Amino acid sequence: MSAEKLRLGGMALRNGLLVHGPEHWAAAVRRDDGTIGVASGPKPTLRGRLGAVPGARGVLRLTEAVVVIPLVKRGLPEARLPFQDASVAAAMGAAMAGGTLLRKRVGGVAGEAALAALSVVPSLVSLRRGDVAAYHGVEHKAIGAYEQDARDAREATKEHDRCGSHLVAPLLAANVAGAALLRRVVEEPTPLASAAVQLASLGAAVELFAWSERHSASRLARALRRPGHELQRVVGTREPSEEQLEVGRAALAEILRVERV
Repeated sequence: MSAEKLRLGGMALRNGLLVHGPEHWAAAVRRDDGTIGVASGPKPTLRGRLGAVPGARGVLRLTEAVVVIPLVKRGLPEARLPFQDASVAAAMGAAMAGGTLLRKRVGGVAGEAALAALSVVPSLVSLRRGDVAAYHGVEHKAIGAYEQDARDAREATKEHDRCGSHLVAPLLAANVAGAALLRRVVEEPTPLASAAVQLASLGAAVELFAWSERHSASRLARALRRPGHELQRVVGTREPSEEQLEVGRAALAEILRVERV
């Protein structure tokens, strides 16, 4: 057994937890009949030579995490994704429609800020529906307990310093600044140009996220993490039940098994 801890990530499902390891994924869900279903498999690798390039490396890692989702659904059909809900789909449609209207009615930095704020609405709806927030808490507690050698996941906090919520504030800020700059250069930006700005903003946000993790003791890093921490505490996570923690333990045990820890 290796004494070195794996760097784990995860994603809350509507009925369980998906965990990412260095080379594999593992998921566990609570089935409708009350039993726990577990599946795992190797992760696709997309990084190649770009894996060390600042800006590109973070985007590629996030893309790898997204590519895993169809593999999870194939290996564990009972898994229900966070956005797999009619109300969330309706929120996504409303956000898209509202964004189109805002682009026509509101300009400048104010318009871009409003668009950025509108883009997070579907995620907030997803977290407030069903058990997603509780399983988000399971994700943090299961991974946190593993990292801290806690005997029980209940001892870990439901907030975690590597949660993707820490990307929200820098990503919104980068999107607003990038879009505003683009409109100064091009009066009517093409969809391709706007997509390029969004991709660059994501890369910048991930680099800032990684920097704050490397310099976690600095005052600036703590300030950068504060919005994400509060988002987790107030909206993004909920204290899970013992049954939900049991699902998290199953997912954690499976990722440690396939990673041969």
